[in-house]
Amino acid sequence: MSPEPRPQDTLTIDPVAMNVTNRIAQGSILSGQLHFEGGLLVQGELDGSAQVQGRLIVWDGATVRGRVVVLGDLYLFGQLGDPHGGALDTQVECMGTAYVASTARSTGTLVAQRLRMYEGADLQGPFKTLRANRALPVLTQEAAANATSA
Repeated sequence: MSPEPRPQDTLTIDPVAMNVTNRIAQGSILSGQLHFEGGLLVQGELDGSAQVQGRLIVWDGATVRGRVVVLGDLYLFGQLGDPHGGALDTQVECMGTAYVASTARSTGTLVAQRLRMYEGADLQGPFKTLRANRALPVLTQEAAANATSA
């Protein structure tokens, strides 16, 4: 008896429904020190230092290089980092969940609160998950103050 086929994971992306308001179109290259409010859909190339408030979607065939902070989720279908570059050339820090699709390839460093990889994803660069901050920092500070005054 052969084992039953494993159900395939599905990742559906709808930038309009996800309120992603910014786009770098296919064939376009945007570089520099950048800031995006309302998320970003990359279908071309993004290179430089960027902060994305919202979701970052890197489409299949798109490339992101440089240092990027994502204050939301990351959906990676394309290339993260230069295929011939080092892990430190591209660093992406995601404050939400990084979804790495089967078509994705990463040679850069990927840091995220949570990481979800789909079968076939190619992570060649390092990745790590962030530890959640302490839930009660005020209590920790008060406890330290009380300990020093006792």
